[in-house]
Amino acid sequence: MIKGFGGIFWRTKNLEAVKKWYSEVLQIEIGDWNGAVIQPQSGNETIFSFFTEQDRYFPTEQQVMLNFQVHDLNETLKHLEHLGVPLAKQKEEGDFGKFIWIEDPEGRLIELWEK
Repeated sequence: MIKGFGGIFWRTKNLEAVKKWYSEVLQIEIGDWNGAVIQPQSGNETIFSFFTEQDRYFPTEQQVMLNFQVHDLNETLKHLEHLGVPLAKQKEEGDFGKFIWIEDPEGRLIELWEK
């Protein structure tokens, strides 16, 4: 029944700063309409998962966490280092892949994942 996510929407305190950060850091080209269309490719998947209010996987005051799948986490790390974007948590590797975490300009934790 479900074809995929239709979108991710949230309010922001500083629209221009957030748009610039997502464009530079995650290379998501934000359009004049303040959004982007991301078209999945073969091998790309979206995980939809629930966490309890007490779960500490991401900050309890944050209601939603974004996860972006990347092609090459090492190349992504080089890009982030070049821009001076610090990691919020160190790289982890496990059964589900490799993960790093950064924060956007408003402190939202973002997970970057290589499957």
